[in-house]
Amino acid sequence: MKCPVCESDSPSVFFEMDDVPLFCNILCSTKDYALAVQKGDIKLAFCGDCMHVYNSDFKPELLDYTPEYENSLHFSNKFQDYASSLANTIVEKYNIQNKSVIDVGCGQGDFLKMVCDVGNNKGFGFDPSFRDEKRQDGSISADLEIIKDYYSPKYSNYSADLLCCRHVLEHIFEPGQFMQSIRTALQNRKDAVLFFEVPNVLYTLRDMGIWDLIYEHYSYFNSFSITNLFKCSGFEVLDTYETFAGQFLCIEARLTDNSQSSELMISEDISNYVSLFQKQYAEKKDSFAKQLSEIKENNLKAVLWGAGSKGVTFLNTFKIKDEIQYIVDINPRKQGMFVAGTGQKIISPDFLREFKPDVIFIMNAIYRNEIQKMMDEFQIDVKFLTV
Repeated sequence: MKCPVCESDSPSVFFEMDDVPLFCNILCSTKDYALAVQKGDIKLAFCGDCMHVYNSDFKPELLDYTPEYENSLHFSNKFQDYASSLANTIVEKYNIQNKSVIDVGCGQGDFLKMVCDVGNNKGFGFDPSFRDEKRQDGSISADLEIIKDYYSPKYSNYSADLLCCRHVLEHIFEPGQFMQSIRTALQNRKDAVLFFEVPNVLYTLRDMGIWDLIYEHYSYFNSFSITNLFKCSGFEVLDTYETFAGQFLCIEARLTDNSQSSELMISEDISNYVSLFQKQYAEKKDSFAKQLSEIKENNLKAVLWGAGSKGVTFLNTFKIKDEIQYIVDINPRKQGMFVAGTGQKIISPDFLREFKPDVIFIMNAIYRNEIQKMMDEFQIDVKFLTV
């Protein structure tokens, strides 16, 4: 079991989850389909040599990203503000004006469009899950070209002053090879800036954001392991930093011809978080199991807010059925669909006007004010439980 970052033989498994849906972000059109989704196991391994965490039981051949995959967060004003601020910061910091931008794993092109609009740039997005109707509804402008394919050296003819890759690297089975393919594709643009964003594993280990553990993610990066990956792949790391209340990790880099130091960055803190995780995970899980039991015993009506990875993981962890009947999401593509593994129907916030829940489980505290504002407008007095 070699580490995918430094190829060390030292990684050891420190945490296991069995029988989790392969996809949290796939749209299930019926409850029966949702209940019958294929599942897999997570065995988190930690490499003490480069600080990397990954699922040692990951099987990439089981995953196929199609237009049925939906993980956009851009329907939230809170997230829109964050993404817009991020786009502005990158454009200003590296003077990406009237230039060419590539977005690897662009989804539906939302962030790429922001970067292009801010800097009057030409954008090229790559993503096999892109939906063609986005071209037809006018949301993709003439300045954006979306290729429904994975980015690779065969697209080296596409010029880039900035290459973005957000929430993709954690899905890649061989991250070292992936970075080498990007290096090869950018050989003719060695001055290009790279901007990557991934989930921050410290939010899971340190802050107990345990609902971010999903099968879709092979790698769980921290600032040390992602820096080590980039250095080993021949990139000069310009900056790393946490964003979105510590939930995301960003890294900025560029190609370098200079020989990189073979010395890997390590952290005793990461090791300590890993060693404590199993115990702290069990304590947090037990705490919410008690709250779910109280809801059932008192016949309270409860819903969960957020049909993304966190919400799907929470429901599947407890195999919830009757305690929570519905899951709320503001993404209209998800509404009317069903949660993979447990089968709850995904509803719009408007449904709550009639349903009038007693309890709302909020899967991400960063959206609390946004949710509170909606409930105040609906004149719904409800108890919030931030998960």
